[in-house]
Amino acid sequence: MMELVLQIIVLSCFVVVIIALFREKSDFLFFSIAAMLISATSTYFLSPVPVSMEEIFLSVDWEVIFFLISLFTIVAVLEENHIFQELARRITTKFSTNTRKFFWVICLTSTITAAFIEDVSVAIIFIPMIINTSEKMRINPAPILLGMTICINLASTLTPFGSAENILIANQFFLSSQWFFINMGLYFLIATLTTLFLLDKFILQKHLKDIWTPECLEKEIPIDKNYIKEHELVIVEKPIPRKIFNKNMVSLLIFFGFLIFIPNILFIGLIGMLLFVFLNPRRGESGKKYPDISYYLKQVDFKLIFFFISLFILVFSFEKAGIIQLLEDFVLNIAPTNIFLLSVLILIVTSLLSGFLDNVPVTVLFIPIIQALSDNGFASIPMLVAFILGINLGGNFLPQGSAADMMTLELSKKYCADDLNYKRLLKVGGIFAAYHIVLGIGYLALQTFFFL
Repeated sequence: MMELVLQIIVLSCFVVVIIALFREKSDFLFFSIAAMLISATSTYFLSPVPVSMEEIFLSVDWEVIFFLISLFTIVAVLEENHIFQELARRITTKFSTNTRKFFWVICLTSTITAAFIEDVSVAIIFIPMIINTSEKMRINPAPILLGMTICINLASTLTPFGSAENILIANQFFLSSQWFFINMGLYFLIATLTTLFLLDKFILQKHLKDIWTPECLEKEIPIDKNYIKEHELVIVEKPIPRKIFNKNMVSLLIFFGFLIFIPNILFIGLIGMLLFVFLNPRRGESGKKYPDISYYLKQVDFKLIFFFISLFILVFSFEKAGIIQLLEDFVLNIAPTNIFLLSVLILIVTSLLSGFLDNVPVTVLFIPIIQALSDNGFASIPMLVAFILGINLGGNFLPQGSAADMMTLELSKKYCADDLNYKRLLKVGGIFAAYHIVLGIGYLALQTFFFL
């Protein structure tokens, strides 16, 4: 009886978190922390098996938490020094005389960038540059914006730190950067290049002869200072010092190299954070420059950090209440014995759930299910590939399922790129999301039938 009461309480807490994520005007973090406290307290007093406070504390994957803090701090340092904005400015300057080259280079660069930093930040950095350059070239920016938006949604499949969900999956199943490159690299390459080819052939070519001038602007695109300040990003119109740009780009490549070849993400994350803070000192009141990690930590958005902590403890409560075991038993009973069919089922189910729910809770709930399937003798690689694809691509069917898509629409409207509206992004984005899922099924067939 007590176990049933605990299950009802914990499930209710999880539902509250999901509803809070859907309600944009509500503070989802408040409800997440409240749900965490209620579920943890209920688990402590009602669990059939005695639970200690130490167990609750250790249920949080602190390695992931501190790696996220380190990664967010590094991004804050790079954004403070306008490194990504300078990269976008250099590309738009060099390729602004050839529309097709500009389309391919800006889409590929933004996609690769999104494999390492948050896709919303990529959208905020690249979109104003694209529209500014398109205005100067008098070309329609809509095909380029579509290419960038659709392809950066693919970027999260390439690296273990391409999304918060990937970090959770990689840490749970001990997946290195090499694992991602070997098992996801071919899919990423095929999906990205074929997507750009199709966009080039069927959309870009139709607009090559368009002469575009933003109708709602009579002069150069204004920059909304409050909007940029809110997102802690600055549009760079003038080049930053070459020395600052070069040392940060070299350090970034070294940092990525360490992440690829050294499996300990916590150690590399902390070392990388200290390195970038040291290389980018701030000028104090005395006029001297010194490393100021406190300043950069203040720029980090800790909402996602506390949300992850809440989810870890919620899942711990799920486990102690027996809900995880019920889910595992259910999946094992209905799971096909054929690994290809099972992987396709995982891909479709996680895609659908990610389309309607937030990706992070879906990830946290499915991790123990994938682990249980693996422990019962199913090949882990196809299941993990399907899991990663489903979690990262499922939210792309609807623009509101991707924060980067919504940011693209918002900035397109702000800068008068009227050809890219919700209806067009829904149509084109939905077609390519379906294409990416079908391509994922084909990729799973290749893996299971030829490499197992």
